[in-house]
Amino acid sequence: MVGPFEQALLAAMIFVIMLGMGASLTPRDFYLALRRPHGLGIGVVSQYGFMPLIGFAMTLALGLPEPIAIGLLIVSCMPGGTTSNIFTYFSKGNLALSVLMTVTSTVFGVILIPLVLLLYASALDLQIPRENIIATLVILLIPVAIGMTLRKVNANAGAVTEFFGSALALFFIAFIALSWVPRNWQFLMTTAPATYFAAIMLGVFGITVGYLFARSLRLHPRGVRTIALETGIQNAPLAIAIIVLTFPGEEQQSIMAVGALYSLFIVMTSTLVTLLFRRANTAAEQKIPDSLL
Repeated sequence: MVGPFEQALLAAMIFVIMLGMGASLTPRDFYLALRRPHGLGIGVVSQYGFMPLIGFAMTLALGLPEPIAIGLLIVSCMPGGTTSNIFTYFSKGNLALSVLMTVTSTVFGVILIPLVLLLYASALDLQIPRENIIATLVILLIPVAIGMTLRKVNANAGAVTEFFGSALALFFIAFIALSWVPRNWQFLMTTAPATYFAAIMLGVFGITVGYLFARSLRLHPRGVRTIALETGIQNAPLAIAIIVLTFPGEEQQSIMAVGALYSLFIVMTSTLVTLLFRRANTAAEQKIPDSLL
């Protein structure tokens, strides 16, 4: 479980991560996105259409116990995270599209996450306190707005904040590995293989479905890579923060298992996918007009 000190540290880390996300944006970015909304529309469909459906399908197929099922649904309903922006950059994807998709899915998430959770939780007869989740999401929009304001006032300060926000997202994963995993080692040793399968394959299936969906729409290869990564890489720190702030200590550990394991394995999955994307980034692809996203 997460102790009081870790809860405070987690809250501070989430604040900085969301602050960095906001610092990566300007009002002009949203203006440009609205001029070419199809890419963002594809991202929202991928994020809130495919990923929750994948989580729901795995819950049914694997026969997961209720706490694990709740954890899987929460992670699958999350928006994209800043980690996807980092992997998009190294994959030579469309970084501007990646950042905009991440923030847009976060903003839309205030409405869509509770609705999607209600839909699938009701189908599985699970009880999820949606009011607490909505309150947490609304509060987390505040640092995004502060970050945007900071960048507008001082571009250099905004760039530094953006860098630390992205770096902290990766640090969070190391924090989980060095703090939560060792203290809960016995719990993890007794965790069913189905839980590990769900935590690992959520990202794998998400990236695959996002890639095939974008390819079917004949997007530019850079856009295809971006949507694949944005679809499969969820904001795991946000999921864990919601779990910590929503559920009591007794339930917390089991519900958090998928989020913690997903945080660890998505980095490995994304690294392998990035290596594949970089090999495929041929000179011929660069001649395709970017107008195709």
